[in-house]
Amino acid sequence: MGIVGNLSSDQLQFFNSQGYLVMESFASPEEIDSMRKRMDQLLDEFDCSSNASIFSTKNQQKLTDDYFYESAEKISFFFEEKAFDDDGHLKQPKQLSINKVGHALHEIDPVFKQFSGSEKAFGLLCSLGYRRPVVIQSMYIFKQPGIGGEVVPHQDNSFLYTEPPTCTGLWLALEDATIINGCLWAIPGSQKNGLVRRFIRDDKGVHFDQPSPSYDQKDFVPIEVKAGSLVVIHGDLIHQSFENKSSKSRHAYSLHVVDTDGCKWAQENW
Repeated sequence: MGIVGNLSSDQLQFFNSQGYLVMESFASPEEIDSMRKRMDQLLDEFDCSSNASIFSTKNQQKLTDDYFYESAEKISFFFEEKAFDDDGHLKQPKQLSINKVGHALHEIDPVFKQFSGSEKAFGLLCSLGYRRPVVIQSMYIFKQPGIGGEVVPHQDNSFLYTEPPTCTGLWLALEDATIINGCLWAIPGSQKNGLVRRFIRDDKGVHFDQPSPSYDQKDFVPIEVKAGSLVVIHGDLIHQSFENKSSKSRHAYSLHVVDTDGCKWAQENW
């Protein structure tokens, strides 16, 4: 069995046929602990009275606010849709109300930067054929108990498009992810059908260039993983996650990477 970078030929074969790969124990308990503690600190320091940006994969209007655009260069906080009551007040503490924090943790924060730029992450990308990989965005996702919102079926290449397409998602479980608390689901092999639609930014704001196809939920398989596991996601793989209706959160750290060698970043990306 040959090893390329830090993937075996079997792993590479699985990724190429299925469109995703689970690498168990990719992050050590110490690394997980340091990222979780650091996020606790960032949340403690965050003054939520000054901002109430809500992240939603369903409501495009929210996405057009400047806060979202500016988050590409800073660490920004996005609330769950169900975090507020009718008067706009948080129904629970801010620590349990945040949907995600993004999108430049990998650039700005030393703890997240250390993992994002680690040799093992670089070796993994090299084994996938990257020549000059660059992390384009990072997110800490909470999937809060009871209100953690669903993420509708999508492909990462829709949002972070290069010519040719090179986006890969690296999704690190910081807690066990199960069917009960909202793990990832994917349609195995769906990456072979190519990119369905693109999310573009133009003089009309941000929008998809095509309506979403409808998917048969029977085609999705759950990707249940233990804390420390990394899920590698092909940019054209169709994947989603459901609402977290359980009493347990599902923290994850997610990176999106593109190649900068021989590829062109699309101007219309958000």
